[in-house]
Amino acid sequence: MTAPKNAVLYRMVMPDHVCPWGLKARHLLRSKGFTVEDHWLETRAANDAFKAEHGVKTTPQVFIEGVRIGGYEDLRRHLGLKVRDPKATTYTPVLVVFAVTALMALAVSQAAYGTVLTGRAVEWFIGLTMMALAMLKLQNLDGFATMFLNYDLLAKRWVPYGKVYPFAELGAGALMVAGVWTWLSAPVALFIGGVGAVSVFKAVYLDKRELKCACVGGDSNVPLGFLSLTENLMMIVMAGWMLLMAAAHG
Repeated sequence: MTAPKNAVLYRMVMPDHVCPWGLKARHLLRSKGFTVEDHWLETRAANDAFKAEHGVKTTPQVFIEGVRIGGYEDLRRHLGLKVRDPKATTYTPVLVVFAVTALMALAVSQAAYGTVLTGRAVEWFIGLTMMALAMLKLQNLDGFATMFLNYDLLAKRWVPYGKVYPFAELGAGALMVAGVWTWLSAPVALFIGGVGAVSVFKAVYLDKRELKCACVGGDSNVPLGFLSLTENLMMIVMAGWMLLMAAAHG
């Protein structure tokens, strides 16, 4: 039989603060079959004394078979698990937005027409995506506008455009979802999408610059590239489609 695996965990548990990393470390150890000897550091003084005794800067601290492993991320590395790099570039934020807005569009289509497979579902998907992306930009408008200046051609010539853009994207997306005022929403989407597409294409494919995209706000690590271009092309296609439909019914 396999010998039991033992671990000792020291973590902060105080009336006004329970360390979340300590809870995560305990859960991870137990999920991996360890018997955990859980020691609470119940005061700031106790926590500081523990850190001084062991020469560490943070808690929690994990010991396995008498050997100090370290904190939660050190434990993950010790167990052969991945540790997220907060500075690493990732497309996850944009992909999550696309996936959620697609689900929303299908749900609305089902509610409105009794089926998910409708032309309006595609239109709603693009409009909702524009609104969701605008919302993320507006959470930190200054940060977005500053990052936007790195590559947007119009913003470089007229700096306030960086703060105008999210509102224009949000308004156009809302009108597209509602299916009203196409005379306003389509030209706005066509304009901001066109300028954005040209700006991204120039920065990434012509100038070969490695930049972070401001598409989901000013604090993201999304690389400027294909998905950034896709956001703008979606707006262009949607605007063109709505103008064609308006002309056909006009």
